[in-house]
Amino acid sequence: MTQFSNADNQEIAKFDNVSQIWWDPKGEMGTLHTINPLRTKFIMDNIATPQPRILDVGCGGGILSEALAKAGAQVTGIDLSLASLEAARQHAQAGGLEIDYRALPAEQIAEEQAGSFDAVTCMEMLEHVPEPQKVIAACARAVKPGGKVFFSTINRTLKSLFAVILVGEYVLRLLPRGTHTYSKLIRPAELKAWSQAAGLDFVRIASLMYNPINGNFKVALDKEDMNYMAYFVKSQSA
Repeated sequence: MTQFSNADNQEIAKFDNVSQIWWDPKGEMGTLHTINPLRTKFIMDNIATPQPRILDVGCGGGILSEALAKAGAQVTGIDLSLASLEAARQHAQAGGLEIDYRALPAEQIAEEQAGSFDAVTCMEMLEHVPEPQKVIAACARAVKPGGKVFFSTINRTLKSLFAVILVGEYVLRLLPRGTHTYSKLIRPAELKAWSQAAGLDFVRIASLMYNPINGNFKVALDKEDMNYMAYFVKSQSA
C-alpha cells in the first residue's frame, strides 16, 4: 500500500474492507444512503453556479458524488481507498454517470488544480486523517476565490461517544463497528479555526438529527450537535 504523508493506512484499510457494501442501502452503509439527500440539498442549495465543478474529497464508494452529478454538477471524486474507488467507478458506469474518480490525496490535487473548483465537499472524512487541518487547507486551495467549501464530521463530545460510537456502531449497527475513534472527532470551534486559518469564511452550520423512533434524520439549521455540517466561502483575497 502506498504511504501518504497525511493518511492513516489502517483507516484506508477499513474502507477497503467495506468496499463491497457501499451501495447496499440496507447494509451497514445504509445510514449514508439515508442522510445523503439531506447532505446533497444542503450543498446544492448553497451553490448558485450552474453545472458547478465540484471536488468531492474522500468520496468513498461515490454515494455523494453520484447525487451531486445527478443534481447537475461536474464531479471529481478523490479517495485513497482503491477498492472503494473501483466500487464507485463501476456503479457510476452502470448508471450512465460521468464522474472523474481519482486515487489522489487532497494535498496533491490542490497543488495540481489550485483554484479550479466552484465548490469542494469533504463529508465524513476529516475524522479519519492524522492532520485534518492539512486537508482543510487543501480544500481551500482547490476552490476558486468566492467558491464554497462544505465539511461534515462528528462533534467530540461525551454525547457523541455514547450515541454515535457506542449505540450507533455497536448497538444499532448504523455504521460498521470501529468506524470512528473518539479522539479523532472534531469540535465545531476547531473546524472553524482551521478553516479561518486556511482563508475560509464561515457561513453556516447545521446538524443531522436522528430520531430513533422512526429511524429518520432531519436537518437542524444553526445547531451544533453530534453529526454536523458546515459551509464556508473562500475569501476573495485568499
